[in-house]
Amino acid sequence: MIKPRALKEGDRVAIIAPAGPPDKEQLIQGKRVLEKMGLDVVFGRNVFDVEEDLVNLDQKRLTDLHESFFDHAIRGVFCANGGFGTARIAPMIDYAKIQRNPKIFWGYSDITYLLNAIQNFSDLVTFHGPMVASDLNDEDRTMETESSFFSLFTGETSIYDSSNSPLNTLACGTGEGRLVGGNLTLLTNGLGTPYQVNTNGAILLIEDVEEPAFRINLMLTHLEQAGVFDAVKGVVIGNFQVEPDEYARLEKVLQDFFACASFPVVANFYIGHCQPNYGVPLGVNAKLTTSPPRLAIDSGVM
Repeated sequence: MIKPRALKEGDRVAIIAPAGPPDKEQLIQGKRVLEKMGLDVVFGRNVFDVEEDLVNLDQKRLTDLHESFFDHAIRGVFCANGGFGTARIAPMIDYAKIQRNPKIFWGYSDITYLLNAIQNFSDLVTFHGPMVASDLNDEDRTMETESSFFSLFTGETSIYDSSNSPLNTLACGTGEGRLVGGNLTLLTNGLGTPYQVNTNGAILLIEDVEEPAFRINLMLTHLEQAGVFDAVKGVVIGNFQVEPDEYARLEKVLQDFFACASFPVVANFYIGHCQPNYGVPLGVNAKLTTSPPRLAIDSGVM
């Protein structure tokens, strides 16, 4: 996998919105946080656009993605927020040109589709991480969420253990492989397409938001029957952002589903639709252990 160059003070980065327009005030607040890190932040020219015609909307989203990657002055591309529709632009992306212009691409939720598409066709490490408007705004932002951007500057290995969150082991063991995955709904939607996540010999990350337990069970079963778990080396379960009553049912679903897993499974990582929301690189080597529960991830930048 190709690692993008680490950021340094003064680097220019772009904010785009390939899954939907952000709240303007929240985006401005998040932009200030990136500027506080020493970055020169610019917006994609269509970042606030709302278009009823999906063809025009998709073209605008694609234009912002391409322009951000192909502008040599820009060193990183950060998504403003989630939403829907990134799958529609995946077939139109110039992956060969992205591969020739490797840089940080950062987001999660619906952006999962693009994280995996770019990995599959550009061999580029991508980043599952908090987004500028939805996670760095003044109301929701936490110090831990903000600090997860610092690895983009330092190139350090990331360690996640019970000091970050109370981890819960569902299946014991040790596994090592590329970290892949993202939002469970989007991973399921990608099955059978050229953008399907490649879990062969990998550590699989899954997270979601406000999905009832029966839907999580349905999607996990879909992944299982599609062979997604056949050659995984471990599973990392992020946040699912459900109400307390539903969380009890979700815990039971996860415990039952992974009870006989032949690979380590650890739950309750603060990764996904939560605060704090820790960013992680995808496509780099990771090691998952359960005694004690711990995830070590190689740097995503060089």
